Amino acid sequence: MIMWVDADACPKDAKDLIYRAADRYQLETVLVANAEMRVPKSAFIRLERVGKGFDIADDFIAENAGSGDLVITADIPLAGRVVAVGAVALDPRGGILDEDTVHARLATRNLLAELREVGMMGGGPPPYKPKDRAKFASALDRLLHKLTR
Repeated sequence: MIMWVDADACPKDAKDLIYRAADRYQLETVLVANAEMRVPKSAFIRLERVGKGFDIADDFIAENAGSGDLVITADIPLAGRVVAVGAVALDPRGGILDEDTVHARLATRNLLAELREVGMMGGGPPPYKPKDRAKFASALDRLLHKLTR
């Protein structure tokens, strides 16, 4: 099992939890990003820097993630792609996306995108709050415990 992280947009607080979990579970963890970023020195954590461009990091993750892997991403289309190959997706706010939930989240995302396009709604996610961090920490620990058994 590999833990893949869509790292460019992942909040720092979530990354800190991911780093600790990687070491605690001794789990290969790959952060995929368009930009250089600091990652802790660890035998289990590495940064995979990909080229700049729309969806380059998403494409890398989707092409490399496999069944039983965990993908950390807030990108719902990417979550749909990795779930299709048997991975589980977890958003940095603690939402689990699997075969049972990803299709509904994709439909909601598409509807909200249409509403933003016609000006009926503002855009962007709300700020990352301590309750988001706590929910993510709990979901990450539950998933890793289940997936690494």
